[in-house]
Amino acid sequence: MANEEFDDAIAGAGIVGLAHAFHLARRGRRVIVFERSMRASGASIRNFGMIWPIGQPPGEMYELARRSRDLWLKVLQNAGLWHERTGSLHLAYHDDEAAVLHEFITSGIECQWLDPQQVSAKSSAVKTEGLAGALWSLVETCVDPREVIAGLAAWLNKEFAVQFAFANAVSDYSDRRLVAGGEEYQVDNLYVCAGDDLQTLFPAVFRGSGLLRCKLQMMRTQALAADRRIGPMLAAGLTLAHYRAFQDCPSLPALKERFAGELPEYLHYGIHVLVSQNGLGELTLGDSHEYGAEIAPFDKEVIDELVLRYLDTFFHTPELRIASRWNGIYVKHPAEPYFSARPAAGVTVVTGVGGAGMTLSFGLAEKIVRENLGELK
Repeated sequence: MANEEFDDAIAGAGIVGLAHAFHLARRGRRVIVFERSMRASGASIRNFGMIWPIGQPPGEMYELARRSRDLWLKVLQNAGLWHERTGSLHLAYHDDEAAVLHEFITSGIECQWLDPQQVSAKSSAVKTEGLAGALWSLVETCVDPREVIAGLAAWLNKEFAVQFAFANAVSDYSDRRLVAGGEEYQVDNLYVCAGDDLQTLFPAVFRGSGLLRCKLQMMRTQALAADRRIGPMLAAGLTLAHYRAFQDCPSLPALKERFAGELPEYLHYGIHVLVSQNGLGELTLGDSHEYGAEIAPFDKEVIDELVLRYLDTFFHTPELRIASRWNGIYVKHPAEPYFSARPAAGVTVVTGVGGAGMTLSFGLAEKIVRENLGELK
């Protein structure tokens, strides 16, 4: 393989790297993907599997997320990978939460308010006691990140002859000469989609980038009974203070002030609680957000306890048994939705999508590839 020449190489076999491989290879380009691990094992397999346009602010980023979701659906169908067009519910149990959601509905995004009876019709897993209602969006789609990342790599190889070099880290690139695993390759272009690795390739690019590392703790339950499907992916009040989608709602500052007084531990650990269910019937639960110097290799039991405590306020949980716990780390920019740079001839760096990697990947990669190939005027 080292003697072959390629149009494009990609460093990183996570979802951002795979999306770039797809858009390049479908144009007939010769593509190789390098991954430092035996298989992709970073943030791309450690998430909820939520393709979640509703979390993006109205306007350009929401439209990019919708485009990405449409591309996802075509790829998933062609690759024969499990997915479910579940939609999403943002549940409101307080007047200030309902106020934020009603304000958001006026933003022009395709969504609607449901009363408690309508919410119950969507999901029997939701607790209706004290429920004011919920924001319903039909576009959100669920995948199993463990399955889909491996399955996409296999499909890209079969469908488009994309080559993969696992356990093979790219250590250098210049003037079409790429070094990986001690071997040299001739490559016209390199896409660096290496997630939170900001030191191996072009570290000077990242020093002034403002990117922050973020650690999340998550859990997965044992599979529920075969007839127990929760329906839409679920979020509740704390989520309104987390996603940029709600940042311009006039009632949000007052809501955050209440959270600060009533739920200080949740704000300290950056906790908001989401629930998704994969095709096996398992629930993915989480998460938390610890940044920079706060990140430690050891998980905190108190975070998991807080997540489960808040989950119990809106979700029927009597039979839940936790089967696994883990953490993931990604990088994000405090002000920008992603980070892209071109530090040298033929090199494009793409990272910093934060918790929206699954959501934005195919739309963002399409945008970057079209820019690089001169397809956007």
